[in-house]
Amino acid sequence: MNLLVDFLCRFSFGLAVALCITPSTLVPSGFFRVNTLVLLGLTTFAALLSSTLGLSVNIWLLSTAALVTWFGSVLWYADRRLAGLSCCGVAATLCGFATIEFGESTIAQAGMQMLSGCLIGFTVNAMLLGHWYLNAPGMRVDVLRRSIDQTLFVWGLLFCSVVAMVVWDFNTGGHADATLFNNVFRAVTSAAPGGNGSLDETGLALLCLRWLAGLLGLPVLLWMSRMTLDIPNTQSATGILYVACLAVILGELTAQLLGMTAVRENPVGRQNQEKIQAEGTA
Repeated sequence: MNLLVDFLCRFSFGLAVALCITPSTLVPSGFFRVNTLVLLGLTTFAALLSSTLGLSVNIWLLSTAALVTWFGSVLWYADRRLAGLSCCGVAATLCGFATIEFGESTIAQAGMQMLSGCLIGFTVNAMLLGHWYLNAPGMRVDVLRRSIDQTLFVWGLLFCSVVAMVVWDFNTGGHADATLFNNVFRAVTSAAPGGNGSLDETGLALLCLRWLAGLLGLPVLLWMSRMTLDIPNTQSATGILYVACLAVILGELTAQLLGMTAVRENPVGRQNQEKIQAEGTA
């Protein structure tokens, strides 16, 4: 349950940010209206699950975000673009605070959560935007190309952050009596995320899945989709983006599962996890 709430908070934040940077002058208002309703469903579901866990702060943040997105959908229906974008921005801020409130209270971890949410939201937004060409076939192709480029940029930031964590852990936590492979494996495990290099067989499988699907496979799919737009063929590009959505969701969910499977050493993260579990059972 904790994992699902965390994922929904990240997803809602990323999708709201993606809507904020989608050019409203080039994309019909119906796209924003439909996707603010999707955002309404995500935040409402997250708020309901937060109530079962007793997360009072998240309940208020997500409930307010749900109310704002509903109001935003009405504004988009009335073609009030500036006001609609403002509602998307407010929803992104509220969901961002909910994500940070649920996770660990460290700057590095909060940054990784924000990047993870943006990667999920941007990928799904690109897929939904590609699907919207069926409703608006005259929409410019470079709008979807720009959305894919933004997703690739966010992936690059997240990938560089993970690699930087691997290098940092390798340089600061290596053991002199261990082999090079063992030190690299320990660093990679610690960077994804919060483990100390000790994983069981399930954790090792999740680690491979995290890197193959979420960090290495996703950019290949995004680039294939972008190259398909040069034909141009928006329907085929959207089909590839469907697979990209599955890859990013699978990759980010396994990254969250790794945080539960790996043996934790971070006292702050352990205290927050115990606090969440205590509130849920109270």
